[in-house]
Amino acid sequence: MLNKIKVTPLAAESLGVRSMCTLVETPDARVLLDAGISLCPSRFGLPPHPIEFQTIARLRKRIAEAAEKAEIVTISHYHFDHHTPSFEDWLVNWTEANETARQIYEGKRVLVKNPREKINPSQRQRAWMFQNTGGRHAKTLESADGKEFKFGKGTVLRFSEPVTHGPESAPLGWVIMVKVEFEGEGFMFAPDVQGPMSKRALELVCEAKPDVIMVGGPPFYLGSFKVDEAQLQEGLDNLTVLAKTVPVTILEHHALRDESWQQRTQPVYEAASKAGNTVETAAEFAGEENVFLESRRRRLYVENPPSREFEKWMRESSDKKSFCKPPL
Repeated sequence: MLNKIKVTPLAAESLGVRSMCTLVETPDARVLLDAGISLCPSRFGLPPHPIEFQTIARLRKRIAEAAEKAEIVTISHYHFDHHTPSFEDWLVNWTEANETARQIYEGKRVLVKNPREKINPSQRQRAWMFQNTGGRHAKTLESADGKEFKFGKGTVLRFSEPVTHGPESAPLGWVIMVKVEFEGEGFMFAPDVQGPMSKRALELVCEAKPDVIMVGGPPFYLGSFKVDEAQLQEGLDNLTVLAKTVPVTILEHHALRDESWQQRTQPVYEAASKAGNTVETAAEFAGEENVFLESRRRRLYVENPPSREFEKWMRESSDKKSFCKPPL
């Protein structure tokens, strides 16, 4: 579907971590989208399994290598699975103080979600932290909300207006989507729209008419206690509309954190198929096997018992685990 734009998923739930980091290349520009990656610190009452730590370490290297090639880095919003912080943390973000963020942002043109407008308090604080730490390594830091940027003879990055991180009433703030265009082709990146749950986000995607979209699906794993089932259904309904409209939908992120995601999204796959379209994960799009580690964490501990040294590390406080690499 894309012949002139190369899209390479680098890290994602289907690759074993929390992320949507993707490298997009055209003849004019190399763009690293949302260069963040994280693990859930506690799922099913368990910290990440050693296999999850091995995976995030490997994918961190993959992102750093992609950053060496990229001239442009984007930040859709300021959650740590979408941008890289400068503090040390070996439990969630797998970051070395200052160095990990420097590898990604040094010398880059960094196009970011506006740190002052349409932003909730926690993200405003994180945006301020980024501007004064990792962002200082950047060649330039530019707010991208609702703007377009041209590169070379034919590449255009069109950023959306801010849309909600989930439903219209979501307390998690706003994100910006982006479409990368080159000579009639278009790839759209729609992180953390959770379906989308927002009708406005769906409208913007349909208006953009991308050939391929990577979208964050509904957070089924939060159903009944953090997200209303009605909101999940709205996200699923809108995702179905999107899959009918866009030739290739790469379904990722929150949706894949629940082991029942394939059953829950069956209507999406059926609607896409009837329209002659396809739905796949980032791993499938990249020609790799799906590796759903977080949703399988309980089974990982049963099928692959960790070492005694790791079990001892598990008993430490969260603060201590953050500053001490797990014994792998």
